[in-house]
Amino acid sequence: MPELPEMETYRRLLQERLTGRAITDVSVQREKTINIPAAAFEEHVKGTAFSTVERRGKHILFRLQSGRVLLLHLMLGGFLYWGTSEDKLDRTAQVTISVGRHVLYFHGLRLGYLHLLTQEEAENRLAKLGPEPLDPLFTAEQFTRLIQKKRGVLKAALVDQHVLAGIGNCYADELCHHAGILPLRRIPSLQPEEEKRLFHSLQAVLHDALEHGGYMETPFFRGDGLTGGYNEHCRVYDRGGEPCPRCAHPITQDVWSSRKVFYCTGCQQ
Repeated sequence: MPELPEMETYRRLLQERLTGRAITDVSVQREKTINIPAAAFEEHVKGTAFSTVERRGKHILFRLQSGRVLLLHLMLGGFLYWGTSEDKLDRTAQVTISVGRHVLYFHGLRLGYLHLLTQEEAENRLAKLGPEPLDPLFTAEQFTRLIQKKRGVLKAALVDQHVLAGIGNCYADELCHHAGILPLRRIPSLQPEEEKRLFHSLQAVLHDALEHGGYMETPFFRGDGLTGGYNEHCRVYDRGGEPCPRCAHPITQDVWSSRKVFYCTGCQQ
């Protein structure tokens, strides 16, 4: 599932291409992807223009000049593609939004959604999300207070969207490896120095992932050399059985609460 770095990469690319541009056509192929009848969705969206593109956690908010908001959550398997009717992927898109000759294709939204909301509705949907980990005002002290409210496993707190917005399976495992701490540690067993390391690793891993475009497999547009670049930089996630890049011990692939979890018992405490 796309996490903060993937969605922020999309946001930046979308902001460059969409801000101030009018929506010339809309097509809905799967009505379950949206929240109102397709005809009404197309009527409300077509003809207005994009005001700005924002991100909150794993969501993207397309703010429209009509005052409405398109709220996107890709969930598992969703991704975006930007091209023309001639330059498109050989697969069905659940929704397409045209901006002149270019088209924004919403693919893989079997579990994800693109909902048309008022600004108040959008704010209410996102109100319970935790703070943004890369917010300049987010401090190590705030991070410590948040995770200390939890008594269970560290990974459970890191992927809880009410604790932190935007962290999922991949980056929870990556930041724990960076900090040298097992993701299945019980939170009460963490020492103050380890909590500080976790905060530093949270910042370092997310910034590194952003710099390399996250781990999405499909480029955002033809010739895109950024999106998905972090695939080569993951140190433990999806690398079960491979040698740890820090200590060469085999990386463990485990299952916790129906989630995959990857870690190194050689150098994570």
